[in-house]
Amino acid sequence: MERHAENDGEGAPPSMARTSLLRELPATQRGLRTRAALIAAGRTVFERMGYLDTRLIDITQEANCSSGTFYTYFAGKEEIFAAILEHAQEDMMHPGMPHVTGDDDPAAIIEAANLAYFQAYARNAKLMALLEQVSHIDPEFGKLRQKRADAFIGRNARGIADLQRRGLADADLDPLLTSRALSGMVSRMAFNYFVADDGRVDGKELPMEEVVHTVSRLWANALRMP
Repeated sequence: MERHAENDGEGAPPSMARTSLLRELPATQRGLRTRAALIAAGRTVFERMGYLDTRLIDITQEANCSSGTFYTYFAGKEEIFAAILEHAQEDMMHPGMPHVTGDDDPAAIIEAANLAYFQAYARNAKLMALLEQVSHIDPEFGKLRQKRADAFIGRNARGIADLQRRGLADADLDPLLTSRALSGMVSRMAFNYFVADDGRVDGKELPMEEVVHTVSRLWANALRMP
């Protein structure tokens, strides 16, 4: 599960976009609109065709603009992909496992956090499939993606440690290892459900809420929550 930085007072998580490829924003409103239209078109084409098969002409045709206009804002495919990631990654974050106070039900909070994660995944399923592809063909991007994932895993580990200190989770578990295992379970279930089209049992399609409830129950059981 991921968390917004403001939930725990920490800095923003690492970006998946290569900052060296991000240019300064246009100075005019017209320039901002044109850049935004190119980013939207680029995302549509990347998601439809995949990273390797996407050509700049496909993006300019989708955006209904000339190649000259494209090069005013981006030097090539790598730059516009970085801009797409920067634009989209905020929506790919979600509340995650917030701090549990004395009156909270930790299991209910975990389920709400997982629901938010699945809802964010549903909004960005095609992009998540694209990111999986790019991480296998671009080692530098793969490292950035893993660094971002590790930041979220670390935050959840601190949440687990807090529950342990308060007697709400198994004190014998290693918080970081436990967070890595449970976060991996949830993220892989989301990938299988939305990307790999594996949301069926015995041929019956499972409601998203049922999947969320199951992974949340497993999370709570793994922590031996009272």
